Amino acid sequence: MRTQPLHQAITLFLFLVDCTLFKAIFQASSCLHVLVGFASYGSQRTINVGQPTSLSHPELLGEDEITPGIATDEYISRRKKLVELLPEKSLAIIASAPVKMMTDVVPYPFRQDADYLYITGCLQPGGIAVLGEECGLCMFMPDPDPDDAAWQGPVSGVEAAFEFFKADKAFPLSQMHKILPQMMGRASRLFHNVKTASPSYMHLEPFHRATSENKVKDLSFYTHEIRWIKSSSELKLMRASASIACQSLLQTMLLSRVFPEESKLSAKVEYECKIRGAQRMAFHPVVGGGANGSIIHYSRNDQKIRAGDFVLMDIGCELHGYLSDLTRTWPTCGSFNSAQETLYSLILETNKECVKLCKPGVSLQQIHNHSVNMLRRGLKEIGILNDEASYTYHQLNPTSIGHYLGMDVHDCSLINIDRPLQPGVVITIEPGVYIPSSYDAPKSYRGIGIRIEDEVLITETGHEVLTASMPKEIQHIKSLLNFSRGEGSEASDLRTACTWA
Repeated sequence: MRTQPLHQAITLFLFLVDCTLFKAIFQASSCLHVLVGFASYGSQRTINVGQPTSLSHPELLGEDEITPGIATDEYISRRKKLVELLPEKSLAIIASAPVKMMTDVVPYPFRQDADYLYITGCLQPGGIAVLGEECGLCMFMPDPDPDDAAWQGPVSGVEAAFEFFKADKAFPLSQMHKILPQMMGRASRLFHNVKTASPSYMHLEPFHRATSENKVKDLSFYTHEIRWIKSSSELKLMRASASIACQSLLQTMLLSRVFPEESKLSAKVEYECKIRGAQRMAFHPVVGGGANGSIIHYSRNDQKIRAGDFVLMDIGCELHGYLSDLTRTWPTCGSFNSAQETLYSLILETNKECVKLCKPGVSLQQIHNHSVNMLRRGLKEIGILNDEASYTYHQLNPTSIGHYLGMDVHDCSLINIDRPLQPGVVITIEPGVYIPSSYDAPKSYRGIGIRIEDEVLITETGHEVLTASMPKEIQHIKSLLNFSRGEGSEASDLRTACTWA
């Protein structure tokens, strides 16, 4: 009977988090607007563009949206901003991401290049977008292939480029070798996305000539600039993505007491993210039990977690092109030993103090420097470092305090971390310590990895923690995990709920 108030409190907490999550998704997708007007769309001709539209998926997109949550006007504004940033008479060439094959006939799941998606809104492979002051947005679209359509379904074509993506010009990709060289010849400089560069345009003679004359540059310098500060529409999607990740990781944390296995926790968090609307994981989940948590990008996720060990989970999901990224570390048995609590408290204090620094005018580099000073001092005080100035610290934490976040996990990577933060920028704050089992430290600290990562939005007056709903205080973690351990029918019901929630 003594557990009943706590049971009620946790049930209410989970209910409120879910309500907040679905409210955010509801707003991001403009569902109400779409459903009210659905009947009026029924008689319109539907163009199958190979991706959701307001006609084919009224539960996802509003009438004026190209992708869920992002309106046509915003895409047009992005194109205008990029042209204004480029040198006069320049031409930008942006290729879609390539299809990568798992075997000769089986592709890996496709994910669009962030720059191509940001400018066009097109989720399909095979296209080339060209942007310039003279031509506006010109899209070269894959030629229709009946055989491909039979196996993979229809894809966007020239008609969709005009009517759905609102291109100024559009041509079949098979005509690019005739049309694009003329456009290149009139340009003073060429810019392209080096990471997705395509032989289809790089083999053209004007591109070779411009390269030899040092007139070809990386477009990412400009696209990262305009992607760095998020619009209100983008922030709605990022809040929703963060909410999905938080609720999914919370459900996984509750499960960890019953099934302390890396593979099952990895599967659980992916299921929870996707059942809540995420299209995919932002990256392969890191689920490191015990000493595996000291491997920063551990990915095997194939070991049973020993009783008394920490598990470190770094996860994120993608919602309509926008990513989340958070990390929590906890003992699956529900209790911290003395060494674990001491070390965890240091990382938690560093996390909270660094979050407090997040505001306009402060740079990621400044926040990082503060975290290093805190961790050096703290690790010396508890006997893991002999000297605050020791280079050994970098063996225990070679990472930065955080990174920019958005359409990519390490978003806008060409923006220097010395730049003062501005409202609308989203960053991560993720202090950690990674002590290998072989490290020369007191035995109780060996083989421990701890990271506490939050997403932080810079606002006009300071910051907003997008992952604040995910517990990180020691007492909160212990209460959640120990409640799930209870005896009798109540505990059995909770274990069932955690397994299938």
